[in-house]
Amino acid sequence: MVISKPRHWKAIALVSSAVLVAGIAPQALAGENAPKGADASNVAPADAPAGYYDAAEGKTGDELKTALNGIISEQEVLSYSDVWDALKQTDEDPADSSSVVLFYSGESSPKDNNGGDQGNWNREHVWAKSHGDFGTSPGPGTDIHHLRPTDVQVNSIRGNKDFDNGGEPVEGAPGNSTDNDSWEADDEVKGDVARMIFYMATRYEGTDSFPDLEVNDQVENGSAPLHGKLSVLKEWHEADPPSDFEKNRNDVIFDIQKNRNPFIDNPEWVGEIF
Repeated sequence: MVISKPRHWKAIALVSSAVLVAGIAPQALAGENAPKGADASNVAPADAPAGYYDAAEGKTGDELKTALNGIISEQEVLSYSDVWDALKQTDEDPADSSSVVLFYSGESSPKDNNGGDQGNWNREHVWAKSHGDFGTSPGPGTDIHHLRPTDVQVNSIRGNKDFDNGGEPVEGAPGNSTDNDSWEADDEVKGDVARMIFYMATRYEGTDSFPDLEVNDQVENGSAPLHGKLSVLKEWHEADPPSDFEKNRNDVIFDIQKNRNPFIDNPEWVGEIF
């Protein structure tokens, strides 16, 4: 069963189990632009470890992207089955430690409600896995920086569509819209979507066994290793800055996967690279 949470709450941070995972010190802090259904908490996100981005300092453009790729490519690679347990930590509902906050809809669903049937939540690839045809094999297919718990029906409706503005309302995910070739995310997670896409385009550069993922300014990219729409994603990034929930998620992923999303830690780098 999926339980709807109030849509107007916006202060959010990590709950006790995630605090134990990430070793984050509690502070009184309320965040903006958090996913719907989030409750206030007294835990603040941590900063990137000292020196983590040293190799990127002073660089711009392609040099900055290359430096960040070198930094964030140092990671633990998960199996697809590992992703279930990881998402139960990264997206835990701060108002209910037995549930996760579902992406796009912002609803809360029990952690053990994961699966493939209607009413379950499953593993949404925000960078659609067909864009580069990497599937669910270890690497981009299991990178939890862009994998989110999502209602099965909503995940199916989104499919492998690129991101753009416009469309008709999505059943089961108020605030989201879709048409035959694109998906518009709810205002409260637009920036999250953009920063996940920018992470993937920076982490996977074709220098290992994985495809070279790039962002372009079009939709209907099919199986090409491309995702759009760049101009819209940049607008979403600016309009929806990183929330405490997103920052805390980055901290927990760092504990699990040992790398970070640099565009959450340093939002200004989006303009430097893209």
